[in-house]
Amino acid sequence: MFVIGIDYGTDSVRSVLVNAANGQEVVSSVFYYPRWKQGLYCNPSESRFRQHPLDYVEGLEATIKDCIAKAGANIASQIKAISVDTTGSTPVAVDENGTPLALKPGFEENPNAMFILWKDHTSIKEAEEINAHAEKFDINYLKYVGGIYSSEWYWAKLLHVLREDANIQKEIYSFIEHCDWIPFLLTGGNSADNIKRSVCAAGHKALYAPEFDGLPPQKFFSQLDPLLDEFVSRLFGTAYTSAEAAGTISPEWAQRLGIPADVKIGVGAFDCHMGAVGGQIEPYYLSKVMGTSTCDMLVAPIDEVENILVRGICGQVNGSIIPGMIGMEAGQSAFGDAYAWFKNLLLWPLKNLKTEQINEEALSEIENQIISELSKQAAKINPEHEAEYAVEWFNGRRTPDANQALTGAFFGLSLGTDAVNIFRAIVESTCFGARTIVERFVQEGIQVKGLIGLGGVAKKSPFIMQMMADVINMPIKIHKSEQTCAIGAAMFAATVAGLYPNVETAMEAMGQGFDAEYFPNPERVAIYNNRYQHYLKIGAFVESNLK
Repeated sequence: MFVIGIDYGTDSVRSVLVNAANGQEVVSSVFYYPRWKQGLYCNPSESRFRQHPLDYVEGLEATIKDCIAKAGANIASQIKAISVDTTGSTPVAVDENGTPLALKPGFEENPNAMFILWKDHTSIKEAEEINAHAEKFDINYLKYVGGIYSSEWYWAKLLHVLREDANIQKEIYSFIEHCDWIPFLLTGGNSADNIKRSVCAAGHKALYAPEFDGLPPQKFFSQLDPLLDEFVSRLFGTAYTSAEAAGTISPEWAQRLGIPADVKIGVGAFDCHMGAVGGQIEPYYLSKVMGTSTCDMLVAPIDEVENILVRGICGQVNGSIIPGMIGMEAGQSAFGDAYAWFKNLLLWPLKNLKTEQINEEALSEIENQIISELSKQAAKINPEHEAEYAVEWFNGRRTPDANQALTGAFFGLSLGTDAVNIFRAIVESTCFGARTIVERFVQEGIQVKGLIGLGGVAKKSPFIMQMMADVINMPIKIHKSEQTCAIGAAMFAATVAGLYPNVETAMEAMGQGFDAEYFPNPERVAIYNNRYQHYLKIGAFVESNLK
């Protein structure tokens, strides 16, 4: 029996066809979003990042068809289920039929009619208003999202596009997360009222909680802005775990993809949540999905943490990672993005002052070597003598204590500072930011037993992983799979198909284990403890003076 896990990332979508008996990857396929690659509908200077739904639909069809073609008809006939993870919060305005407005005439080129990517920070003002507004109520409606609402999340983004675009106001019926829309699409949904919302997205980003009988009451939103007055009644009062089925694939999509007509489609979730499952998360281990940003996931038994509310994280939700356990999310708004920014900075003269000697092939070769060579040279520097410091808030701060208005900074630069010193300072700052997350969990009464590294950075950079172990003074074990998010989605698919009784059993049977572990260097732990105190002081200065 086989299942498919689909992982929608920031730059591409990957589908993985997996043997459900042992978790072995049979084939995989990647599709890079063509419109996103061209930079369409985005304006980084305004922190506006939008993605066209056609990038998602075309990628869905292309990758699954490619997997089927590679695997063959015999395997294709044995596919039992598909589950999907996506970035988040990445919502879109839809009409009454659940169709994204960007797929309707007149809205094809309107960024406000497209998916608003997780890293879009155009709604900072709206998030600030939500935080101030919440203080007026006796019930703390923000208590399950760390007490601070972020511009990266659902309600801030909805309010922003409603205010900015009268045409959206006229046509919008509902607002749908990417991870909820893809299963709706695959099951042939035709009514926005019938979309099964994932508890992962609803609880961590949209203020859903059983204690509130679903979402906060309509007056919470109508008093915030009358534009929101009708939305609560058109949204949802129930959310589902990803171990449940969204439905069965529609006849149209079964024929389109060349897979059986009885394939089950699972309820979606965010990439980091399914990635934590694919990376075999354990209670009280912080699973760090490290890519363009980081998402730090932790699960704990309900009876052990039900009376603890952790300030300043991205939420704690029953069943958002593993059904029956509390899932907690934190993270950093820029991680790999910080390294990519510096790489692009260094490449500017090569890209803009080309000569015959520097053609596209040579440029690509140089680009592929920059980070690895910087890492080699940075590893030779004794941190005790490093003069430079950085603060890694290049895309704001996600946790602890969300503040997307913050910016990155460098300190201690001199005429002796070179590219290697700056790169090392950036890496160190991302590790220091990771440490603040661990310390916040511990301060709030949640133990952290160790770290699990997942994703591209964890697999490819021993330099960064060793520094993280030294900075946090904890071992970090690296999961063997390169595709933990897609494999996690496959584990949920196997559960939805009934091949396993629960996610934990699927995780045990299909998990690939770990292939590396980094241990703290005692000599460097002391050095980084000292440097970390300076980082905290610099961060406080930036927050107080450079907003």
